[in-house]
Amino acid sequence: MQYLMLIYDEEKAWDNFSEQYQGEVLDKYHQLGEYLQGEGILLGGERLQPTDTATSVRVRNGETLISDGPFAETKEQLGGFYMVECRDLDHANEVAAKIPSAEFGTIEVRPIWLMQDM
Repeated sequence: MQYLMLIYDEEKAWDNFSEQYQGEVLDKYHQLGEYLQGEGILLGGERLQPTDTATSVRVRNGETLISDGPFAETKEQLGGFYMVECRDLDHANEVAAKIPSAEFGTIEVRPIWLMQDM
């Protein structure tokens, strides 16, 4: 089954981490990428630009409304994602726990609703 792992953390917290800790986190992400590829479960993933580069698009009564920034103000922001193929939710949760940002943020695990399943 396919799962999207959404990585949430506080964008500004990164600036408060020491350079050494930032390096350790980046090394862990590199190791995670190698693990996911080695297991053959990585379908995709990317780090996102900060929320101040985002726009939100809504259509209301046929009118397109575009605003700067994310849809809602939250303590944690979406910073990236992984798309993985796992045996089941337990396996997906095990993989999510390996994502370095789980140590200081939140990983949301969402099953993919494949269109052929509809």
